[in-house]
Amino acid sequence: MSGKNRSIVDKRAFKDTVYTELAKVAKAMANPVRLEIIDLLAQGPFSVEQIANYTNQSIANASQHLQNLKKAQLVQINKQGNFIYYSLRSNGVYKTWIALRELGIHFNAEVEKVITDFRQGQNENLQAIDADTLATLLKEEEILLLDVRPEEEYNRGHIHQALSMPLQQLEKAIKAFDKRKTIVAYCRGPFCVYADEAVAFLMEKGFKAIRLEEGYPEWALKGLPTNKKEE
Repeated sequence: MSGKNRSIVDKRAFKDTVYTELAKVAKAMANPVRLEIIDLLAQGPFSVEQIANYTNQSIANASQHLQNLKKAQLVQINKQGNFIYYSLRSNGVYKTWIALRELGIHFNAEVEKVITDFRQGQNENLQAIDADTLATLLKEEEILLLDVRPEEEYNRGHIHQALSMPLQQLEKAIKAFDKRKTIVAYCRGPFCVYADEAVAFLMEKGFKAIRLEEGYPEWALKGLPTNKKEE
């Protein structure tokens, strides 16, 4: 084989190998459960039992999905005593998911329709604001900010000035809320329904309430003020 032909073969082999390996990453993400797991792990490490519970999967199914993500180098494990916790390998994994999510919302009208229909089902007047708008409102001290994720996630890290308010505590806590203030609720991200449920409940009780469109991970990635537990 001449040097020229060998060069052509080497280039083809190079491209085939690179694209094959990258396709493994895309294939690992091309599953709705795994995308939800990536969304969840953006909050921090979780055990397989916790992941199974939050994603409504059996432990066996959740474990299989996690192994697929691990083989693609998207998640890693950390042993703490007898327990194993899974976490995203880097912020780059979540940034990739954000890009994919935004691409899907922009070009797939069905995604936007599903989101709109769900929120109108919660309350026709349910509104959302983005992170930059929230940052401005926090500076002006015009709002009450609620983190409606589970308390464990709040303790790992949360938006500066946010109060921990899991849904099960909300009904009792509203007795002390000032109805003159706008309440903003946030949770894990755009597809997390805790914030929608909180806002719908608050509006039924006569409060002016809106949700943050993004979640805590997006806020932190933007470099906006947070309170984060030191590792």
